[in-house]
Amino acid sequence: MKVEHQGGCQCGALRYRIDAPLTDIAHCHCAICRRSSGGILTTWVTVPRQAFHWLRGTPKAFASSASCTRYFCADCGAHLTLFTSLSPETLDVTVATLDEPEQASADRHIWVGSRLPWLTVDPQLPEENEEIIP
Repeated sequence: MKVEHQGGCQCGALRYRIDAPLTDIAHCHCAICRRSSGGILTTWVTVPRQAFHWLRGTPKAFASSASCTRYFCADCGAHLTLFTSLSPETLDVTVATLDEPEQASADRHIWVGSRLPWLTVDPQLPEENEEIIP
């Protein structure tokens, strides 16, 4: 399995590298992710914080809740990462900003209690009403 992955925002002002396999991947259905991304869900890969490195640029930060800070490009608005104090050793990265997002298929759905009722995505995957943080 590939261990180094790169990605970035649409305009190229921000670039990052992940030095870890992409193994913890979830479709998030929460309303905060919808509003932050402008999409109907956000797919995240959770990686060890020490495995994530900004290669170019400095992201803008937004505290979207008491425990979560989201990082995005101040130029193009792309939402790239999320840090939660509930899991301080990890960082969530938006799969859509990876250079090769096809290598990161989701393994579960989280926050399905907030899922839009008309949305069906990967119905064979396990579902969590909230996110279970190890």
